[in-house]
Amino acid sequence: VQLQASGGGWVQPGGSLRLSCAASGFTLDSYTIGWFRQAPGRSREGVSCIGTSDSSTYYADSVKGRFTISRDNAKNTVYLQMNSLKLEDTAVYYCAKSSKTSSYGDNWWQQFYYDMDLWGKGTQVTVSS
Repeated sequence: VQLQASGGGWVQPGGSLRLSCAASGFTLDSYTIGWFRQAPGRSREGVSCIGTSDSSTYYADSVKGRFTISRDNAKNTVYLQMNSLKLEDTAVYYCAKSSKTSSYGDNWWQQFYYDMDLWGKGTQVTVSS
């Protein structure tokens, strides 16, 4: 049972990247899946999550309007499309699975942080000129 994040890299400000989160050993659409990031010297920051039955989505204020989370059940993969990237988006990005099947709301990260029970190695995103 594992999650594998990929798709990171180097991009100039204003550029785009698409991150992928592939699951093995379980079905992604049975759980809320979230992305969080961590920059050097900083605490983890919840970026976005996508729910199960209604695929409800939530975003950190810092990425609203720029990032889009989506799910491809056939590929058992969750994506994070990141547009208009900024210097402050530089971090290692991780995808994680919630241990709960219940829904989250706008303050999802406050609970998801404690509920997540599986995450894999992250993928580095570097935004610089």
